[in-house]
Amino acid sequence: MPPHPHRPPELAWQVFRGSEAIRRGLLSRHHLRGASWIRLRQDVYADARLDRDHALACRATLLRMPPGAAIAGPSAAYLHGVEHAAGFTDDVHVLLPATVRADSQPGVRVHHTPMSSTRSGLLVPVGGAAPARTSPPDGTNPSAGTNPSADTSPPAGTRPPTGTRSPVVAAPPATGRLPGTPGRTRSPDPAHPHNRPGTPGTADPQNSAASSPFAQSSPGTVMILAGPPPRTEPAACAWETAVWADPVKAVGIIDGLLRTGSVNRSALASEAARNACRPGGRRAAWVFGLTDGLAQSPPESHLRVRLALAGLPRAVAQYPVRVSTGLILHPDLAWPEFRVAVEYDGQWHSDADRMHLDRRRLNQLVAAGWLVLHVTGRRLHKEFPALVREIRAALVARGWRP
Repeated sequence: MPPHPHRPPELAWQVFRGSEAIRRGLLSRHHLRGASWIRLRQDVYADARLDRDHALACRATLLRMPPGAAIAGPSAAYLHGVEHAAGFTDDVHVLLPATVRADSQPGVRVHHTPMSSTRSGLLVPVGGAAPARTSPPDGTNPSAGTNPSADTSPPAGTRPPTGTRSPVVAAPPATGRLPGTPGRTRSPDPAHPHNRPGTPGTADPQNSAASSPFAQSSPGTVMILAGPPPRTEPAACAWETAVWADPVKAVGIIDGLLRTGSVNRSALASEAARNACRPGGRRAAWVFGLTDGLAQSPPESHLRVRLALAGLPRAVAQYPVRVSTGLILHPDLAWPEFRVAVEYDGQWHSDADRMHLDRRRLNQLVAAGWLVLHVTGRRLHKEFPALVREIRAALVARGWRP
């Protein structure tokens, strides 16, 4: 029978600094090499039961950043609920004050705020810390962030960042364990009080990122810090995403923020106006103009934007079409003036029941006088020029004049 995993209660479900755990006598180097832990970055380890998601990557990254670091851009969008914004292996975007220096490194993209930035509300308030929790309650997985120290075994191809440690950093939201997969956890809502475990000695929230975008960490070495990772607020992270990411991907992420209600078009317009004179201001305004928040999936956003950039008239997402039965259908993309529609068929459309509904839907749209074209993921990624020609021909046949 295999030995019982060695997990001190203080480190269960946590991300932590390995050297500090060793210094405090909680683990040995031999323990850190065991199956109970995964090594995320230099001197940063985590309970192996935690999900390998982007929130975990964010927590690990913050433990190697100088004071004042905050998650930003696509990484912040992930923490705001846009799950397709980034994956576990994607770069973590970190924002630092202009006066704090740190270099980008493999897996980490470092950005700096402008010297003149005085905007309050740059960061989402973290809120007060709750008492420390050493084991997950029934149905939940408390996660907490961590702190710094040095390591003796850097990952291959990486080097430690300069500086020491960020203020209040912590675990991403964690919900309970996944059904049917004992020990695995998902990331929950960090705003919920039960998902904000704390540790003795953490900074007062009034002096943390909740009241100051770039609060300094308190003196002394802390192995695990409480609260959700500091991150830029939704409108700011939308602006950062528009400037830092590929335009097509950026629109998909910002559409996700709009769809979840994290931000609205008015907030985007205000953010664009506020940052109009910053480098990237014109690019952000242009990307914001391509968003609509109506697409039901990232590929639909990508398709809409790529067709517009290819010179086709801008399509309307989820346009309401009343058919003969009185039912209102919403094609993925539509050009109402020409009664041309495009439907994106993802993998789930191959299901027999879904196929039946799709064909009935197609017949109803055709009976209502619409010309409907179907696009698959393979065509979107590998046959896009031919796809553009087909849609262009359909629009021309229905009266569009390029």
